[in-house]
Amino acid sequence: MTSSSHRTRVSRVTSPAGFDIWHVEDYTVPLVSMEFAVMGGAAQDPAGRAGLASFLAGLLDEGAGALKAEAFQEALEEKAIELSFGASRDRLTGSMRTLTEHADSAFELLALAIREPRFDPDAVERVRSQIISGLRRDETDPQSLTRDALNRLAFANHPYGLPTDGRIPDVQAITRDELGNQHARLFGRDVLRIVAVGAISAEALAAGVDRIFGDLPPEARLAPIPEIVMQSAGHTEIIDLDVPQSTLYLALPGVSRRDPDFMAAYLSNHVLGGGAFTSRLWHEVRETRGLAYSVWSSLRWAAHTKLFMAGTATSNERVAESLRVMRAEISRMGAEGPTEEELAKAKSYLTGSYALQFDTSRKIADHLLSLRVDGLPIDYIDRRNQDVEAVTLDAVKSAARRLYADIAPLVVVTGRPQGLA
Repeated sequence: MTSSSHRTRVSRVTSPAGFDIWHVEDYTVPLVSMEFAVMGGAAQDPAGRAGLASFLAGLLDEGAGALKAEAFQEALEEKAIELSFGASRDRLTGSMRTLTEHADSAFELLALAIREPRFDPDAVERVRSQIISGLRRDETDPQSLTRDALNRLAFANHPYGLPTDGRIPDVQAITRDELGNQHARLFGRDVLRIVAVGAISAEALAAGVDRIFGDLPPEARLAPIPEIVMQSAGHTEIIDLDVPQSTLYLALPGVSRRDPDFMAAYLSNHVLGGGAFTSRLWHEVRETRGLAYSVWSSLRWAAHTKLFMAGTATSNERVAESLRVMRAEISRMGAEGPTEEELAKAKSYLTGSYALQFDTSRKIADHLLSLRVDGLPIDYIDRRNQDVEAVTLDAVKSAARRLYADIAPLVVVTGRPQGLA
């Protein structure tokens, strides 16, 4: 059974086993891209085991069923099948890319990875070593230090306050049994979101999906995650690192993806700092004053929170001035909103560039999965540009007042900034 969003050819396919799949059937090239998510990620890591979901994701292609890691990778390579897995705060994701002629083999190998990961001791220790090496690099990386500190302060005593990739003592302590138990907890039909793009019929896709996921339990065993609003407003944290250039992030409470004001807020942010070379922050921080090479702002959201963030990197002696300028521009946007001309340019850019997200099957699949994860409708691609055009200047000004009100931001700086308390 299918129902379609005709202009973008996105169809809803219901498999015989009852899986709901978003499908774009396209025979331009003989490739199939499938993306899926289970809606439980790093936020489900138990206390003292930060990084467990990421560790698990790193092991799913390290041997499955009767195939040890080397044999599993050889089976993928033999038919040029790409499988990859990852974990973020709220989901564990998987990606499959294959030539259509090898789709049956790809479905079988993905099914093994999902149903029967081996967690062989040598693979566990190899992946553990890779994760720990990355975490040690992060200990001297200004962006990683700044990001992790901001999350720790903004989401204190909440799963979102922990780094997705974990902490070294936690990763060192994770056992093979804990990996297996977390696999059993996270995977369930009720939390599964699937999209597929490419040269495959609805019938063949449905059969493949049932083959991959048909043995999953009806429900995942997820712990409830509480909602959280950004904490530590007005706090400034300085992380001492002997580098000539400091990394600066600031955060305010944001708006969720399903908020009625989201598109108006998104347009206001584009004018403020999301529009790269055309934004107010770019003009004031880089072009007018030469304080930094780049500066940005963005709206970020997760299942249980939302943030507005802005950031830059600049020489230690210019951090305080950069922060003053950024805060002034954020406050001005809150007080005045954008001009009619700025809004028109933002709309023109956002509507004109949207098609660039759909020029490969992988990009289409990635975007569709994001829409599914955010709970947006199947016809959103068709509606999106009309939604942008429909936003009024008054609505954007109202959203800007809400976003950039007189709330002191949370500020985190890594480096040795001068003149900043």
